[in-house]
Amino acid sequence: MKPLFDGLRRAGVAGAVLLPAAAFAQDAAQQAAPVADKGDTAWMMVSTLLVLMMILPGLQLFYGGLVRTKNMLSVLTQIGAATCLAMLIWVVCGYSLAFGPDAPAPFTPFIAGLDRMFLAGITPASTAATFTKGVVIPEYVFICFQMTFAAITLSIVLGGIVERVKFSALMVFALVWMPIVYLPIAHMVWASSGLFFTMGALDFAGGTVVHINAGVAALVAAIVAGKRLGYMKDSMAPHSLTLTLVGTGLLWVGWFGFNAGSALEANGSAALAMINTFVATAAAGLAWLAAERLFGHKPSALGLASGIVSGLVAVTPAAGHAGPLGAILLGAVTALACYVAVAIIRPKLKYDDSLDAFGIHGVGGIVGAIGTAIVYAPALGGQGAADYDMAAQLGVQIAAVCATIAWSTVGTLIALFIARAVTGLRVTTEAEREGLDLAEHGERAYNL
Repeated sequence: MKPLFDGLRRAGVAGAVLLPAAAFAQDAAQQAAPVADKGDTAWMMVSTLLVLMMILPGLQLFYGGLVRTKNMLSVLTQIGAATCLAMLIWVVCGYSLAFGPDAPAPFTPFIAGLDRMFLAGITPASTAATFTKGVVIPEYVFICFQMTFAAITLSIVLGGIVERVKFSALMVFALVWMPIVYLPIAHMVWASSGLFFTMGALDFAGGTVVHINAGVAALVAAIVAGKRLGYMKDSMAPHSLTLTLVGTGLLWVGWFGFNAGSALEANGSAALAMINTFVATAAAGLAWLAAERLFGHKPSALGLASGIVSGLVAVTPAAGHAGPLGAILLGAVTALACYVAVAIIRPKLKYDDSLDAFGIHGVGGIVGAIGTAIVYAPALGGQGAADYDMAAQLGVQIAAVCATIAWSTVGTLIALFIARAVTGLRVTTEAEREGLDLAEHGERAYNL
């Protein structure tokens, strides 16, 4: 019995030593768990609200001022409703499919799984990683931030088809388009297991995810929906450039949340994105005005607004990758490309992209995404390494751009055909002549 007693006694001593040690190790692990920094969290909450301001009322006023008086209220309503719908889709399945745990192979590079439907398993204590090891933000804040990106992307698409498509058709389109187009591209670009991310594609704040995606979808939708009655025959001049310029200002201010917020921290990367968002946009605004003069036109308020937005689009993928010199060059070149697309190519091809969603967001996103590979070079002040291989990065950027265009085109066609089968897509001729404010919503924007 003595050996057994001695063995039990030794075991008891060991247990007495090990139990406090285990408790200490557990406490140490809890203490070592990253804690969200209050400064970064506050910045990301502000950035999220800035992006919401870009949509409501920024994009609403920018787009609303560009349509005719009889359709002003319909644009405000469409964008507002699309934003609400996108937010609910994001909570139901969007966040899960874009950023949740990986889907089984072979779907991993293209989409995540449904483990986080209705944000299951996420609590106020849950955190999301940033770009700095050990630095985190509350996961709810990251969810909200990305939710506003989804909402503005869907809203931008509407710019290609305003003044002629049923409100019900837009809602059906959104229900289909978000899961099959936006969510996979967001996953491919920003999720660590995503196809473009693992390829090494550079997209700081959404050149492919938001602008190319939305611009291409708008072009496809405009072609499928057909031209507005009287297009290129009747006057379709903007009814209020004043409101459009107010919207432009709100977009520019909100874009700092869009770009600088994409650093996910209040740090030097956010500061770089901030200065680039200033100077690229300024260069683009002036470049558009210069192009108008060069082609024999007066420098216009609409041109200034268009140039500013094209610069914002251009710098989005490059915001945290370029230096200020590169951002200026990228903004100016992109504005010239967008001007040619809007003022020369669209009238010649005669497609009715109502508010130039493709001409500015699509073309600007393509030039910006490809140009990011150039301005990333250290010689232009970019953040690339000393041995940066520009040719290789250009190949990656072009591949990501082409894949985004193809995915968006096919997915948008599917969503449009479903919307047309369910709703008929276009309003009647009488409704279009009367205006969508009264025909679709029973209200007027202005009581004259």
